[in-house]
Amino acid sequence: MSATSCLEANAWLCPEYVRTRGPELVEATAQHVGITAAAVGIATVISLPLALLARRRAAAGPVLGLTTVLYTVPTLAMYALLVPVFGISAATVVCGLVLYSLTVLVRNILTGLETVPVEVREAALGMGYGPVRMLFGVELPLALPALTAGLRIATVSAVSLTTVGAIVGHGGLGNLIYRGMNSYFKAEVLTASVLCVVLAVTADLLLLGLQRLATPWARPRNRTGEPAR
Repeated sequence: MSATSCLEANAWLCPEYVRTRGPELVEATAQHVGITAAAVGIATVISLPLALLARRRAAAGPVLGLTTVLYTVPTLAMYALLVPVFGISAATVVCGLVLYSLTVLVRNILTGLETVPVEVREAALGMGYGPVRMLFGVELPLALPALTAGLRIATVSAVSLTTVGAIVGHGGLGNLIYRGMNSYFKAEVLTASVLCVVLAVTADLLLLGLQRLATPWARPRNRTGEPAR
């Protein structure tokens, strides 16, 4: 079968589709990455103060309960509820992903902060550390493994859920998947789906590498006592 005939035969694997639709695939991928990055970035910024608030016992229940309830809302219902506020725009998808990401990020940041040894905090206090310096100089660095683990989960989930944004025309690769399914265009569905998987795996590996670079003390040590590479 020639490369050209795979489009006429509606084959799943079709190099000709990739060659002729390259700009469209690049544009959809860029939109997908942009929406995912914006959502996870905003969610991370919001999650830190929420996690700090949840450290207080009186606020822990309401904060964690609210983020859990948000996570249980079906994706289609979430986007439908946000459309009257943001309209048919990428902001609807970004906001929905932010709300979904809060559950994972808030819990992971809170877990990381709670695992900081008491003796480390006491030593920092003895050295004159104030609350702000304690948070950014001691607690958050030690909480990085839990924080980056939450980022990895939130990012992979966001890559997946962004595709549902196709219902408002801002789903990145999801736009191609939904269009291909409606027209039963096999090459379009498979190619966009594979690109989604590649994005998720790539993002996860990049964040894992960032975690290893930022937390050398958390790596297994070799016989010389140095972090294993």
